[in-house]
Amino acid sequence: MEGQSFGLAPSYGGPFVGVVASRDKFVRQMPGRLAGQTTDTEGRRGFVLTLATREQHIRREKATSNICTNQALCALAATVHLTLLGKEGLREMAHQNLSKARFALSELERIPGVKRKFDAPFFNEFTIELPRSARIVNAELLKEKIVGPLSLGSLYPELTKTALVCVTETTARAEIERFAAALRRALEKPL
Repeated sequence: MEGQSFGLAPSYGGPFVGVVASRDKFVRQMPGRLAGQTTDTEGRRGFVLTLATREQHIRREKATSNICTNQALCALAATVHLTLLGKEGLREMAHQNLSKARFALSELERIPGVKRKFDAPFFNEFTIELPRSARIVNAELLKEKIVGPLSLGSLYPELTKTALVCVTETTARAEIERFAAALRRALEKPL
């Protein structure tokens, strides 16, 4: 799970909120600080800093994270974002993610040679299979100033014609239609 999309704009690959699980024996090797949930003397829920390795403060040469993002700032930004959204806003945002992703898939499947690769349930990301290399298609899309979907061939050599498409609540319907039209043009070009 990752909460990066809640109020933290991606900048050069980060920052991310990060939710990490660890076995007790590895806890002191983790970078950053660990916050835990507890209850106070009156039974109210609270969060406390349960572990911050001392190397980070006194033995920098042995620290697991000498340079790290300000986790408190990330947590505050995500908290403010979620508070402003509220329960209904979060539900609406999720609904928009899902409906826009479904719309994008339906638009892309109308293009000859494009089909959904896997039929597993999805939220706002899905894979499509293209009739040619996703890397080559992305090069054509870039000529139209469109950063194409993630070519999975770079991660999985057997999936060179497969791409991961992501649509969020911030993606306008017009952008989806523009992407689909550009993809159609890219695939119509002779090899």
